Amino acid sequence: MSEKATFAAGCFWGVEDTFLTLPGVVSTRVGYTGGRTEHPTYQEVCAHDSGHAEAVEVTYDPATLPYQKLLNVFWECHDPTQLNRQGPDIGDQYRSAIFYHSEEQRLLAQEARDRLELSGRLRRRIVTQIVPAAVFWEAEAYHQKYHQKHGGGCGF
Repeated sequence: MSEKATFAAGCFWGVEDTFLTLPGVVSTRVGYTGGRTEHPTYQEVCAHDSGHAEAVEVTYDPATLPYQKLLNVFWECHDPTQLNRQGPDIGDQYRSAIFYHSEEQRLLAQEARDRLELSGRLRRRIVTQIVPAAVFWEAEAYHQKYHQKHGGGCGF
């Protein structure tokens, strides 16, 4: 039986590309979540009026791919110490966030964050939000599997 995990870690194109290649991932889709606007468009999200983050919803097989492995990939795929930016992308839609779907995911995410914080590997404090999953609004079709269609990859 598959489960869902939702992550925001900057531009959703590269983040999706990173998760899509993992054995045990059933599917991915990019979209918007964590805000207040219903049925947001890319333009609304980029205008900073919606409150949404660009995010990736990962459907995975936990028997093959444990949630902890997804968390490890999340922490490595971006800089969780940057507030509202990743690389050249700036804005609240590029914030770092874990949208948990269960109490177990919340606990595992908090434990992973705390371990990374205490490890000394990062020079600044982690600003990643760990918040309940909200409605996930699928992004426009041209955003789905963008790097597979156009080339590119996660730049971090």
